[in-house]
Amino acid sequence: MSDRMETAMDWLAGKRKTFITEIVTYRRGEDEVELSATIGRTIFRLPEGYGVEVRVETRDFLITTADLIIDGSLVEPRAGDEIDRTVGSAIHTFEVMSPGADEAAWVYSDGYRYTLRIHTKRIEVA
Repeated sequence: MSDRMETAMDWLAGKRKTFITEIVTYRRGEDEVELSATIGRTIFRLPEGYGVEVRVETRDFLITTADLIIDGSLVEPRAGDEIDRTVGSAIHTFEVMSPGADEAAWVYSDGYRYTLRIHTKRIEVA
């Protein structure tokens, strides 16, 4: 018998991709791929020492894991990769990066690894 929770997560990932995404361009060096992404955010509270915390907010892109194919291979996100998002007539470029020393640049958004949550910072608007 199949895992009902996994079946539900697969269904939910499909609905997210169908109804609450926009097309973005994911780039690694000269290679790029267009993906459907849900735009989100994560707020991190990072300790700076002496009881001080810094609040860092990332722009997150949630994408289907199986869609991140670069140069013919399924890959994981990598710090330094870039994502372009068109807003009106402007292209916003975001860099994949870790928000802090003890944080990852991306995480799986669900227990079945259907969706990636990629943390980024906007680096340019053209």
